[in-house]
Amino acid sequence: MQYTIRNVPESLDAEIRRRAEEERTTLNEAALRALAKGVGLSGTRMRFRDLKDLSGTWKEDPDFDQAIADQHSIEPELWK
Repeated sequence: MQYTIRNVPESLDAEIRRRAEEERTTLNEAALRALAKGVGLSGTRMRFRDLKDLSGTWKEDPDFDQAIADQHSIEPELWK
């Protein structure tokens, strides 16, 4: 399959060229790797994490609260 891609931003062009040079490969191969990675088809899967699975999971823990309170207390004899 062959594609023609127009209006490639200069920053993207520069990065693909940099990667091609760094990897000692062709511009075409570097662009194909970037496309494959971008759509999740490369060997390394891109992980996106928005932390929404942690939302609403806080549980009250008196021991934790006490540990934090202890850290916030000032011991005057240590500040002499």
